[in-house]
Amino acid sequence: MSVIVIEFITLDGIVSDPDGSDGTAAGGWAFRHGPETVAGDKFRLGRTLDEGVLLFGRRTWQMFSRIWPGRDDPFSARMNAAAKLVASRGLTDASAWANSRVIDGDLADAVKRERRDVIVIGSLSVVHALMADDLIDEYRLLIFPTALGAGERLFPADGPPAYLECLAAERAGAAVLARYRREER
Repeated sequence: MSVIVIEFITLDGIVSDPDGSDGTAAGGWAFRHGPETVAGDKFRLGRTLDEGVLLFGRRTWQMFSRIWPGRDDPFSARMNAAAKLVASRGLTDASAWANSRVIDGDLADAVKRERRDVIVIGSLSVVHALMADDLIDEYRLLIFPTALGAGERLFPADGPPAYLECLAAERAGAAVLARYRREER
């Protein structure tokens, strides 16, 4: 089992509001590059998406649960069919999106018990919690040619250090998909 984090990210490490749904002044920075940069399986999840489990924080899950069920292209069908976990203290009903369930109990414990690969999409609070418990094995970052100067960062200034090994880097539309895994210890 591996924990894989996938994020849209700017050159200066900002991950907040890539689609503009939070209404920030710089929001929507990822989608200004056109659908070819963000559509489909840009993170090269392949069978991991079919055989693993998606993990979301409440806010990201709620946003996705309003968007994805109404889509019917091949990638959307795979997203809709995938198993989904939601980390939330307040959400009790995850029936709005097929194959979703709220994690019962501690997030880190639930991830440690999981036998499938865990794919964390967005969900920065979940990512930071997993970072703090040293549970992330791989980062797949779609890096956009944008520098915002402000916003929430994937790797916060007060967070633990991350020593990573580059697995691959390839152009994906206007962005670059970079894959990193933590260094072997």
